Amino acid sequence: MSLWVRLIIALGKLVSYISQSLHFGAGATWPGEIALMLRPNIASELIKNLKKGVILVAGTNGKTTTSLMIKQILEQQGLTIVHNASGANLLNGIVSVLIQKSQADWGVFEVDENSLPVVTEQLTTNNKQLMQVIVLLNLFRDQLDRYGEVDVIVEKWQKVLKTGSFVLNADDPAIAYLGKNLTHVTYFGVNDKKHFLKNVEHATDSTFCLNCGGRLTYEGIYYSHIGIWRCERCGFRRPKPDVFEVTSPLPGLYNQYNTLAAVAAVKALGIHNPDISDFMPAFGRQEEFEFDGKQVKIFLSKNPAGFNASLRTVLEQGANNLLLILNDRIPDGRDVSWIWDVDFEMISKNTKIFVSGDRVYDLALRLQYAEKKPIVISSVYEALSKSETLYILPTYSAMLDVRNTLLGRKIL
Repeated sequence: MSLWVRLIIALGKLVSYISQSLHFGAGATWPGEIALMLRPNIASELIKNLKKGVILVAGTNGKTTTSLMIKQILEQQGLTIVHNASGANLLNGIVSVLIQKSQADWGVFEVDENSLPVVTEQLTTNNKQLMQVIVLLNLFRDQLDRYGEVDVIVEKWQKVLKTGSFVLNADDPAIAYLGKNLTHVTYFGVNDKKHFLKNVEHATDSTFCLNCGGRLTYEGIYYSHIGIWRCERCGFRRPKPDVFEVTSPLPGLYNQYNTLAAVAAVKALGIHNPDISDFMPAFGRQEEFEFDGKQVKIFLSKNPAGFNASLRTVLEQGANNLLLILNDRIPDGRDVSWIWDVDFEMISKNTKIFVSGDRVYDLALRLQYAEKKPIVISSVYEALSKSETLYILPTYSAMLDVRNTLLGRKIL
């Protein structure tokens, strides 16, 4: 490691210390941002300190939970891990954690969908000596103002995903399509027809075959466009999953997928039957805590598919009090038209619905069209005062605000 890189690492650690000391945040991105300005390829240099390899986890939903689960499984094997636990999943966030700790066996990083090409280039393409595992979970419409439609992301990924071991969701047609020309692929998926939806959700994204353009047909849909599918025109169909049976430590079908992905990822490393029974969820992802004698449960919900999955899970748990928070800040995306694709109609009339956030009136209007009676509030405390157990479904920046308000903890 050159003297210049060592100086940049020292500067990055100083920036992180100052950021935390002055309460500007947790120092999760600025050290990496400054390091990249001084040396644009520093990630490819820092990653060389890893002894075994790097695991990248990408997809619209489930990145944080899946990467954390992989990290915990590897730690059970006595391995040391560097991991972007804060959820800072752009290149600057990954560089920031490598500045803090680059001496480890494995790097396990969740990666923003749009950033996967540049992260892949720096962390894997330029480091052939490291084992590379890339886990692709799903693709849904998310922040259309930033990313565009699903096929735009698929095209970007297809150009850079060439070498390494891949763990792919067989039940997502877009993800499975990426595996067509890859050599080392482990597929995961659900083989349980009792989870098929009776009605197709509004948020259905991949209905056409990326191989030929024909319309896909489904034996059954688990949620959104995830299910057992095939194309009648060209014969392209769902690959047979290599990993399809696990017991998830978290409720909800989408967590079944996260668990399958984590188990499939470590299987690619030669680890079989890992113990995940004591897994604790990441911040904001089915996080539970007590505040002033009240139970609080947070389910991050940042796009139509994720929001529908969260709603289905909390309603199955018997939720009577919901707080829905809609923001439109940079981490959330400015375009909030996606709320019209959320199936709020599934909420029962007896459920009390509080709404808040920067775009509270957009959300309230959508709920009124769903024939619900939202209660507009300005503070989470108002909802807590009227609830014994409060289920909070926030967008990303709203989740950070809620945690900071109730727990006094900043993540980024």
